[in-house]
Amino acid sequence: MSSKNTAELRPKGDVKKLQSLLHYLKPYRVRMAFAIVALVISSSSVLGMGAALRYLVDEGLSKGDSVMLDHAFEILIGVIMLLSISTFTRFYLVSYIGESVVADIRNDVYRHLVEMHIGFFETTRTGELVSRLTTDTTLLQTVVGSTLSVAARNLLLLVGGLGLLCYTNARLTGYLLMIVPLVVVPIILLGRRVRASARESQSRVADISSQAEESINAIRTVQSMTLENYEKERFASDVDNALQASLNRIRLRAFLTAFVIMLVFGAIVTVLWMGGKDVIAGRISHGQLSAFVFYSVVVAGAVGAISEVWADLQRAAGAAERLSELLSVVPEITSPPLAVAVSKTAPAQISFEHVTFTYPTRPEKAAIHDFTLDIKAGQTVALVGPSGAGKTTLFQLLMRFYDPDSGVVRLNGTDMKLLSLADLRGMTGIVPQDPVIFYGTARDNIRMGNITASDDEVMQAAKAASALEFLEKMPQGLDTFVGEKGVQLSGGQRQRIAIARALVRNPRLLLLDEATSSLDSENEHIIQEAMVRLMEGRTTFVIAHRLATITRADVIVLVNGGKIEAMGTHKELLVKSPLYARLAELQFKTAA
Repeated sequence: MSSKNTAELRPKGDVKKLQSLLHYLKPYRVRMAFAIVALVISSSSVLGMGAALRYLVDEGLSKGDSVMLDHAFEILIGVIMLLSISTFTRFYLVSYIGESVVADIRNDVYRHLVEMHIGFFETTRTGELVSRLTTDTTLLQTVVGSTLSVAARNLLLLVGGLGLLCYTNARLTGYLLMIVPLVVVPIILLGRRVRASARESQSRVADISSQAEESINAIRTVQSMTLENYEKERFASDVDNALQASLNRIRLRAFLTAFVIMLVFGAIVTVLWMGGKDVIAGRISHGQLSAFVFYSVVVAGAVGAISEVWADLQRAAGAAERLSELLSVVPEITSPPLAVAVSKTAPAQISFEHVTFTYPTRPEKAAIHDFTLDIKAGQTVALVGPSGAGKTTLFQLLMRFYDPDSGVVRLNGTDMKLLSLADLRGMTGIVPQDPVIFYGTARDNIRMGNITASDDEVMQAAKAASALEFLEKMPQGLDTFVGEKGVQLSGGQRQRIAIARALVRNPRLLLLDEATSSLDSENEHIIQEAMVRLMEGRTTFVIAHRLATITRADVIVLVNGGKIEAMGTHKELLVKSPLYARLAELQFKTAA
């Protein structure tokens, strides 16, 4: 998706967009059929009460016949019981379908998101996606589990009620229908404004989610720079904007509802007055007028309910559209239909052949330019260079988070684009400089590297990463909860957990972004010694900032401006590369 992602995910509110839900309703066809039957029965029961009411008045009350009155009363009780049972069935089935459909949608959206290419997340706000996954799906749950049923029920009552009104007294119905245009036109005109205000309200709520997530994720930075008051003001501003947008939507909906009620019930009162004249004149019976009033109330209530749910349907249509657009985004990085098989045990041989790559968000300058490098299986390569030289970008290409704009990256002679992403990434272990720790236990975090790993394998990985020492001192050992993002661990401890997570994968290709940068000298020495053993038989790329890492490498590659400026050993580069000599003086002096 382009940089217009956020704008493209805004809802437009076309009710026709709700058709996208039909795909999710198919698995529940049987329950839907029973729900529709229950819906028809409940609506018919309501309309049947009018006929029973007419019978009760004309045959029981007007004639003073207690037997007929009892019979009419029994009929009414039966209709009420049928209405209650059918309403329960409809409500339960529709709510069940609504919850199930939304669960399916949430699963589909989340599955789709976790398989999206990395570039997608560079151009789309995380808070916007979370809002789609929560707020929009909740709107759909309300519609599928309630609003659609209410709309269908009231539509049946409207149609059936109008038919029975005509049957009861066509002349009075004609007068009543003359008012319909006065009701429908405001619904259409004001409905458009309600729809626009609903879209604005949804957008402002999404802004709140994005702002809160951004500041909470960076809470340490916020507090370290004493930005608490600034963030409070920003959040309060977003909340106020959302409040004003919501109040505007509520005002419009309230006005629309009140206007419709005034017109509809005003029409009923007028028709009732006219009907009273007809009763006095003997043109209709008391029962006919009672039934007519009952049906008028039913029709008016149906019109009011439909006008009430119309805005909800429009809001849900906007949510459905945004979710559909999100699900329609095709990942740019995918496995080929017929992937080439790759050995999961053979060491990795890596080749960059005239690779050029530009980040989608920074198209003005190539991060990697005409980069060519051949690394033999089992070699350890140290990547050095100034900040922004392209070292991390090479890792991104090796993990195939991105594909080169031109050139080829090969694994054991095969273009990586021809390999399955699962196979490629499954044989790769990566330790970033700023490791991610998931909420859960230390054992869970290490096992993230290989979810099938046994407890013994997890233990061995923790030991090899020098993590076992501090983990065993914790209250529950490896089963100690480390907190969200590992807040209960120090920087060095988080890094050792990340190293253990990479090691438990038993990878053929190791990518280490200076994996020992947060360790003290003693632990760094232990890790370095462990790394020497673990790198045997594996191809390793290391973004190096310390001399100890560089001296152990088979080859050092000096990267500058996305190109290879020099290659060789530490001593060779000190002589032939002034840039390397300067970097060594600045970065490696302390370590030396």
